[in-house]
Order: sequence, then C-alpha cells, then structure tokens
Amino acid sequence: MLRSALKPRHLGLLVVALLIVIAFIQLGRWQLGVAEDEALRESLEKARVQQPVAVETVLRPHIDFPNNLSTRPVSATGEFGTDQVIVAGRRLDGRTGFWVVAPLKVSATGATLPVLRGYVTAPDDAPPVPRGTVTVTGGLAPPESPYAGAPPPEGQLGSIDTSVLVGRWPGDLYNAFVFQQSETPAPSATALGSMARVPTPTGETGFKWRNAAYALQWWVFAIFALYLWWRTVRHDVEEAGDNGGRDSDEPDEQEARRDP
Repeated sequence: MLRSALKPRHLGLLVVALLIVIAFIQLGRWQLGVAEDEALRESLEKARVQQPVAVETVLRPHIDFPNNLSTRPVSATGEFGTDQVIVAGRRLDGRTGFWVVAPLKVSATGATLPVLRGYVTAPDDAPPVPRGTVTVTGGLAPPESPYAGAPPPEGQLGSIDTSVLVGRWPGDLYNAFVFQQSETPAPSATALGSMARVPTPTGETGFKWRNAAYALQWWVFAIFALYLWWRTVRHDVEEAGDNGGRDSDEPDEQEARRDP
C-alpha cells in the first residue's frame, strides 16, 4: 500500500487533502470562538438583570477582575474623595466629551472604588462630588488598558487605568470601576449640572452549543477528507490485486514483449 501511496497522483491528492484539513480545522476553531463569545454574552446579560449586591461581597481590593462580574450590578456605600479625574475622548449619543471619575472610599473595607459618575462635554462642566456618606449603584467593569495614544491635556487621563490611579489615590484600590446609575441621597438637578449618566455597556462574550456543533462538524469534515484519500489509495491497491499484483500504472508485460 505504501508503494501506491507514493505515486505522484496520490501524493498530489494528499497535498490537496491536507490543505482542506487545515482549512476545516481553522473554520472549526472560528466557530468555537463564536460559541464562547455568545455564551459569555448571555451570562453577562443574566448578570445585568440581577439585584445589586454590596461590592465588598463580590470583589476584594487589588484582586484581578473576574470576567463573570462584568456588568454585574453592585452598590457601594462610602464617601467621595475630592480628587476627581477627567478621562478624555469619550462619546455619548454621538458627541465627543469626557468621563468624570471620582474615588469612593468604601466604608466596609476602607478601599477606594473608582466611580464613573457621568459624562460632560467640557472638563469644566464636571460637578463637585457630593459630601457626606452616599450609596451609589451601577454596573461593574474591569479596568481599561493603559492609554497608548497621544498624551491627553494636562490634568486629564486617556483611560481608567488602575495602575495609574493607584499612584494617585492613596490606600487600597479595587481593580475595577463602576458605571454609576443612581445615588442615595439622590442629588438635585442643580448639583449634577449638565453631567449625564453613562449606561453600563452590554457584555459581548459566553458559550453557544449550536456553534460548538458547527465546529465539531468542520473537524469531522477534515477527518473525512483524509479518509477519502486513504480510500483512493486503498482502491488502487485492490485494483492492482485484481490484476494479479501488477500495478495498473505499469505497461502490460505482454504488450512490451510483443513484436512490432
């Protein structure tokens, strides 16, 4: 069988089969990625509709952010620090503006939780933080990646990067931030000024069995491509056996010996 497999036409078919196998494996991996993304998206959607829980019951300071907590509604009670930061280059309702982020010292742990209070169209429009003890609610989010663009103006940040904030705000820091949706006691419209709340983003990731089945289907096709090549070689060997062991590609011995 090895002799038949090494024939030029079978080697050529093997190359084609291997290219098909590689393509089908990649298609299967792509479908598996889609399955994981869809599944995580559903889990995040489920998290969004849960009742808020105290942030200290689901997250500890300086701990890596668990992906399954993205968009999870939480509440936090404490006092705001006055060192607000302005994050440049943010959009809301088609407009480019700024995020207003303030440090909330959580009473239960003494650690600082970055709170995205809202959006303004100009840095000077950021309202001062409320005084006294407040309870804020909103969706959790992981810290953003370090900013890699052109440096923002003095006094502004390019992203909510906790590795930067930990050097600016003393004490323990949560490795997360909150998209604030409400506050108790409720602030007056005058206190908020022109600042608008920023909705918690919808999660984009989880596991979808239908797409996982598609991935398995592509991998079965890859195996089938190799099987077809093997069957072709096997069929050639069987034909050679039916011809008394003579290779079908070799000229007929009697024809070769026939007198011209």
